[in-house]
Amino acid sequence: MVEGSMTQGAGQGPEVERTATVRDFRVPAYVHETAPYAGPGTQAGEPAPPSEKGAEEPYPEGYTPTQRDLPVIRRGDTVQVPVDPEPIQVGQSVTGQGPLFVVGDVHGYLDELLAALREKGLVDADGQWCAGTSRLWFLGDFTDRGPDGIGVIDLVMRLSAEAAAAGGYCKALMGNHELLLLGAKRFGDTPVNSGAGTATFQAAWLLNGGQKTDMDRLQDHHLQWMARLDALEEVDDHLLVHSDTTTYLDYGRSIEEVNDTVRETLTRNDAEEVWDLFRKFTKRFSFRDEGGAEAVRSLLDTYGGTRIVHGHSPIPYLLGEVGSEDGEDDTRTAVEGPHVYADGLAIAMDGGVTMAGKLLVQQLPLDA
Repeated sequence: MVEGSMTQGAGQGPEVERTATVRDFRVPAYVHETAPYAGPGTQAGEPAPPSEKGAEEPYPEGYTPTQRDLPVIRRGDTVQVPVDPEPIQVGQSVTGQGPLFVVGDVHGYLDELLAALREKGLVDADGQWCAGTSRLWFLGDFTDRGPDGIGVIDLVMRLSAEAAAAGGYCKALMGNHELLLLGAKRFGDTPVNSGAGTATFQAAWLLNGGQKTDMDRLQDHHLQWMARLDALEEVDDHLLVHSDTTTYLDYGRSIEEVNDTVRETLTRNDAEEVWDLFRKFTKRFSFRDEGGAEAVRSLLDTYGGTRIVHGHSPIPYLLGEVGSEDGEDDTRTAVEGPHVYADGLAIAMDGGVTMAGKLLVQQLPLDA
């Protein structure tokens, strides 16, 4: 990683002055989560080298979420399994509750979210809850990259009240981008130890698609809501998490302990502690390739459930469908639904809406 400090030229975006201070800002907005990023308004970056096969990869020396850490995955590393929901209708459930739905990473794409929710019969034409006792879980990452992250948070908060009034519920998990936005607001340019020198939440937030309009509209009730989100939950034998990582095991041996530890860490308001939490939630790919199923079982054995459902890592990257910098071999299979892998134990829900993919809303359980 080239180190540098950010300077601002007249009428120009961030530039890099080659001094030994912070980091190189000339990387795609998708940074640690896609390489190369093919989203609107960005250019493809150099792909990182493929990772070694295995379960969780330890932090390399000098690891920091301010640099690109998503390897290019070769086609064939994983297999996409077509899945269909069980034949449960809205308002019916074998448990007596309404059916269960999960939503992948939204990243500020409010219009796409509303369209996907309408398609599943969860909201009406006006965006109001219309699904009665149905249950809806968001898997985190509401902001950054897309045009209206605060609008997404406002919608989820409103649907939570409307669903509860109808006898159902709408709930959400903590994603790494919630931690990033909280850190950028609370700590700004306060230096933290990134593992490779000095970093700041503000710089990492901008580097990872932070939107000024979101920061301008961010209010105390948004911050309080994000800080109280759970990190993981078990619902109908599904372990719901944001990140495809085993790092949750670092924070407790039960769901309650993990959630309490994360909230207590945020309450202490220590920049270094929150940064460490953010960088761990940024890890990915624990469940793919050799050893992936064992990694999933380590979480299921500890926290319960028979399948894990996650967002965070876009399905096109799990499938190895990434474009090259020169535009060759840039064809991708359209994402139409979740990706089931790791011996059928893991369900990936990030359809890659930021990279011309699809924002997924899926009813559980799946047949596959």
